[in-house]
Amino acid sequence: MRKSLTPLGETEMEVLHHVWKLGEASVSDVRDRILENRKVAYTTIMTVMKNLADKGFLKYRKEGISYIYSAAIEPSDVQYNLVDGIVDKVFKGSARDLVQTLVKSENLTEKERREIKNLINSIED
Repeated sequence: MRKSLTPLGETEMEVLHHVWKLGEASVSDVRDRILENRKVAYTTIMTVMKNLADKGFLKYRKEGISYIYSAAIEPSDVQYNLVDGIVDKVFKGSARDLVQTLVKSENLTEKERREIKNLINSIED
């Protein structure tokens, strides 16, 4: 059974994605990545990363005067937990309704539809 995780905000997810991609990162490393798309204060990223560590998503070690953060939870575990929460809260426990909503989405390309069909077929085999 997987541990239930605290829901994450948009900036928290953005920071977490950068740490996953970098493997290890300081506050400056993550802020530099985010600055490529939008302005953000150093203290904002520092607070978000500390909060993610407090929630158990990140771990850190002190290196000189800096803290170096890394993932405490694998991306697949976070994804599973968030999707599981959506299925419970939005689709009243029906994974079928979630998949039906995704498949009927106009944002899904034909290639993605084929990949989903192939995935389902491979699970049934």
